[in-house]
Amino acid sequence: MDILTGMRTYAAVVAAGSFTKAGEHLGISTALASKYVGQLEEHLGVRLLNRTTRRLNMTEVGSAYYQRCRQLLDEIGELEAAVRQQQEVPQGRLVVTAPTTLGETYLTRAVSIYLQEQPKVNVELVLSDRFVDIVDEGFDLAVRIGQLADSSLIARRLVPARIVLCASPNYLDSSGVPVSPKELEAHQCVIDTNIQDPGQWLFSDKGRSFRVKVNGRFRVNNALAVREALLAGQGIGLCPLYVVEEDIRVGRLKILLQEHESMEYGIYAVYPHNRHLAAKVRTFVEFLADYFVA
Repeated sequence: MDILTGMRTYAAVVAAGSFTKAGEHLGISTALASKYVGQLEEHLGVRLLNRTTRRLNMTEVGSAYYQRCRQLLDEIGELEAAVRQQQEVPQGRLVVTAPTTLGETYLTRAVSIYLQEQPKVNVELVLSDRFVDIVDEGFDLAVRIGQLADSSLIARRLVPARIVLCASPNYLDSSGVPVSPKELEAHQCVIDTNIQDPGQWLFSDKGRSFRVKVNGRFRVNNALAVREALLAGQGIGLCPLYVVEEDIRVGRLKILLQEHESMEYGIYAVYPHNRHLAAKVRTFVEFLADYFVA
C-alpha cells in the first residue's frame, strides 16, 4: 500500500468527518477511501477510527497519529511547493564550466549581466580547458566550443565560432605572406595544443578538405596566449575570431588564406537531459542564446 496515500486519506476523513465527504474532496469513491484507511490501520497494526452508522470517532492512538500525520503532510506540501517554485522561479546555485579564453573574454561579462537580471541565482563559473564530465563532477551546465560528438547530453548551438589563420604585419614583412596552405610548412607557426590534432591544420579547397603539417618553436594551450605570441611576431597561428577580432579591425593582425578556411566550430550550451529542467539552467541557456547573437 502507498503509505502517503493512506495518510492523506485518513487526514481527509478526520477533517471531513465522513468517508463520503473525504472521497469527494480527494476525487475517489467512498469505498476506496474506506479501503485506504483500512489498509493504513492494517499496516500500523492499530485501530485509528471507531466507526458507527452515524459518526466516526478517532481512537486515542488515532488522535495522536492524526496530529503527527497532519504535521508531516503539511511539511511534505511545503517541500513540494518549494521544489515546484525552483522549477518556475530561477534561484539557487548554478555551477557552470567553460573554456578559459571564452570565459575571460565573454562569459564573465555575460554572467554579470545575468546576475543583475536574476537576483535569486548565484553563479559559480569554473574555467578550464580540460574536458569536464558535467554529470560526474556536479556541473549544471557547460559552455563548449567545437564539433560535438553524440552523447546523452543536450547540446544547444548558440552561435558559430569561426577559426581564422592570422599573423602580425611585422612577421609577414620579414617572412613573407603564404599564398597557399602548403607554404605554411616553411613558416614558423604558433600552435594551440587545444586544437584537435594541433600539428595538422585543416583547410579546404573547392569543397575538399585536407591537412597541412605545421611546425613552430612556440606551442601553448590557450588561445589568448596564441594571440599574444602572434602580436609579438612569433609566427602564424589559428585563433578563434572572437579572440582576435579587434586586433584585425585595427590592423594589428591580418587574416590569411580566407578562401581555404575549413575550421568553423560552434559555441554550445551543454546540459544533462532532464524533462523537468531547473529554471536557473533554462533561463541561463536562453540568456546566452540572446547574448551571443546580440
